[in-house]
Amino acid sequence: MKWEPLLSLKRSGDTQQRIRKEQDESRLGFEVDYDRVIFSSAFRSLQDKTQVIPLSKTDFVHTRLTHSLEVSVVGRSLGRISGQNILRKHPELSQLGYRANDFGAIVAAAALAHDIGNPPFGHSGEKAIGDFFEHGSGKDFGNYLSELEYQDLVSFEGNANGFRLLTGNRPGAPGGLRLSYATLGAFMKYPKESKPVRPSRHIADKKYGFFQADKAAFEEVASELSLKARHHGSHKAYARHPLTYLVEAADDICYTIIDFEDGINLGLIPEEYALEYLIRLVKDSINTKKFNGLTIMQDRLSYLRALAISTLIQEAARIFEVHEADILAGNMDVALLDKSQYQVQVQDIIGLSVEKIYRSQEVLEKEIAGYKIISDILDATSSALVNTKNGNPSNYDRLMVQSLPEEFRNTGGSYYELLLIASCFVASLSDGLAVHLHNKISGKHL
Repeated sequence: MKWEPLLSLKRSGDTQQRIRKEQDESRLGFEVDYDRVIFSSAFRSLQDKTQVIPLSKTDFVHTRLTHSLEVSVVGRSLGRISGQNILRKHPELSQLGYRANDFGAIVAAAALAHDIGNPPFGHSGEKAIGDFFEHGSGKDFGNYLSELEYQDLVSFEGNANGFRLLTGNRPGAPGGLRLSYATLGAFMKYPKESKPVRPSRHIADKKYGFFQADKAAFEEVASELSLKARHHGSHKAYARHPLTYLVEAADDICYTIIDFEDGINLGLIPEEYALEYLIRLVKDSINTKKFNGLTIMQDRLSYLRALAISTLIQEAARIFEVHEADILAGNMDVALLDKSQYQVQVQDIIGLSVEKIYRSQEVLEKEIAGYKIISDILDATSSALVNTKNGNPSNYDRLMVQSLPEEFRNTGGSYYELLLIASCFVASLSDGLAVHLHNKISGKHL
C-alpha cells in the first residue's frame, strides 16, 4: 500500500479528486470530518451509552461519549507524532502538500467515531442482538436469509453498524456524513465480511466491518484507498488502513487506563492496588517528589493516569514507526501495544479491571437487565416490520411501525433489510431511551 492513495480526501459522490495542495488550510477536509461526526445525532446519543457501568448514576464514570472524546485526543497526538515520522521517510508527501497535522486530524476523526455504532449497554448489547437471532424468537427468520445475511445478525457488530451510520444513504443525504475516504479507511478496524468467523489469528480478522447491505460502499472505499486485497476462500477481505492501528492504539490506551480509573473511583479497586499497578507502568518517568507531594487521592491518580497515557502514546508511536513497512505491506497481524515493552504491565491492569470491574456484580446484574430489554424491543420491532411487509400486521404492529423514527419505517425491502433495520434501530437507542421504550411496550408507564 502507498501513502498517497491512503490519504485520499475524496468523499462519496465526488466526481473528481480533491488535491491536498488546493485545500483551504482554514477548513481542511480531514478536520471537516471531525466536525461532521461531532455534530451528528448518532454521536450525541453516546452521552447516554455505557462505557463500563451500565445505567450508572454517578457523575464521574465515563460514557461512550466522554470515552470517544478522550480517544480522539489521544489519537490526534498519535497521528501527529507518526505523521512527522512518515513525512521524514516519505518527503514526496510534503511536496504534495501533506502535513503532520493531517495524520492527526484523520486519526482524531476516526477515533471520535470508533464507537458510534455500538448498541446500548456496552458490548453486552451486541451480544443481546446476536442472541435474539441465534437462540431467541428471531431464530425463525434464518429461513428467509442467505448464510452471510444471517451471520450479520447473529454476530451483530457495532463496527459494521458504525460504517453504516457514517456512509448510509438517507433521503436528501446521499453518502451519509460524507467523510473523506482516508478517515473512513482509518475507521475500518476489521475490513472483512461476517464470514468466515475468525479465519485467522490476524488482528484484522477478529471481527467484521460491514454488513452485506453495505458491501458496495465498503468496497468503493477500499478501492479508492488501494487497500491490499486479502481472501478467505471466496470471501473478500482487505488489509487494514495503516492509520487504523493508531486509532486502535488510542482506544486501547484509554480503556486500559481510564476504565481502570473509573473502577478506582467507584471503589471497585482499592487505591493501594491501583497506584501500585500504575506505578509499575510509569516507574521510569515518575517524579517521586511531585507524586509524594500530592495528598489527595484523585490528584495522585490523575498524575499517574496522565503519565501512563503519555508513556503509552510515545510507545505506540515508536512501534508504528519501527513496523511501518510491515503495516504498509498488510503483514502486521497484532495490535501495536501487543509489541510493547510495557505489555506485561498493561495486561496486569486489564486483568485486574476484568476481575474487579467488568465482572463485578453491579455490571453483571445490569447486563442481565439489558439483555431482556434489547430482546423484547427487538422482538416487537422486527415482528411489526415483517408482519407489515407480509400484509398481515396487527393493530399493535401498526402502532409499533408508526412509533419508529422515520428512517426505520421502510417495510418495502427484503426480509434481511427489515431485520437489519430493526437491529440498527435498537442499536441506535441510548441506555435510558431503551429502558423508557421497554417500559412503554411492557405497559409499565402510560
